[in-house]
Amino acid sequence: VQLQASGGGLVQPGGSLRLTCTMSSGTFTFYVMGWYRQAPGNQRELVATSTSSGSTNYADSVKGRFTISRDSAKNTVYLQMNSLKPDDTALYYCAKYSGRGTIKDAPSYDSWGQGTLDTVSS
Repeated sequence: VQLQASGGGLVQPGGSLRLTCTMSSGTFTFYVMGWYRQAPGNQRELVATSTSSGSTNYADSVKGRFTISRDSAKNTVYLQMNSLKPDDTALYYCAKYSGRGTIKDAPSYDSWGQGTLDTVSS
């Protein structure tokens, strides 16, 4: 399974970005997918998850601003980020949950996309 992420960039505070992550193989429909981020000097942080049944969860820091969604026909998961703040600046990674371990823990994800850099700055 390979994950290809895109959509990062530079945006002003209050702006929006949409990240896209496409899975190259596998039965995407059955996987729990997550978006993580890592800011310089910080640990990798779980931002949002999406299950195959459509349920979603978000970190408190992004609730009400970020939306994770998926298109199974395209093997793609999205992260819509609105009302961006400078604290949202980070490398963002999509990842596939392995099905083992705690869903909030990064070691529980067995496939990772390359990071896409999002910079929120005026």
